[in-house]
Amino acid sequence: MTKRYANLALVYAIIAMVFGVFYREFTKFQHFSGQTNLSVMHTHYFLLGMFFFLVLMFAEKTFSFSDKSTGRLLIFYQLGLNITGIGFLMRGLTQVWGTELSKGMDASISGIAGIGHILTGVCIILLLLKIKKQVN
Repeated sequence: MTKRYANLALVYAIIAMVFGVFYREFTKFQHFSGQTNLSVMHTHYFLLGMFFFLVLMFAEKTFSFSDKSTGRLLIFYQLGLNITGIGFLMRGLTQVWGTELSKGMDASISGIAGIGHILTGVCIILLLLKIKKQVN
């Protein structure tokens, strides 16, 4: 499992860097200088992707907490993280392009990011409980 965590950390580090470059170059190309949600994608993927899986790698090495259900939990975690990323991407693109959103569309984009955050948060708590159980 530690190798899997290390591989996922590498994948999310690459994704984070890609979004950092995309944010910088896309806003420059569009001559946009305001605030946009594209700027937080880079840090979300570094922290909730790369850093999170590095921490899990060290926790697995120390406590050996992973079991059969951990894989399913990580799938839901990654779904949550990437759903959040899609919400940020949609919101950021509309901000850069200056797109007027209806109330329904605005709420939909917020809802997508919210569902992703909830999934991610619940999975973090469940993983921490797994680790805590193994520590005891």
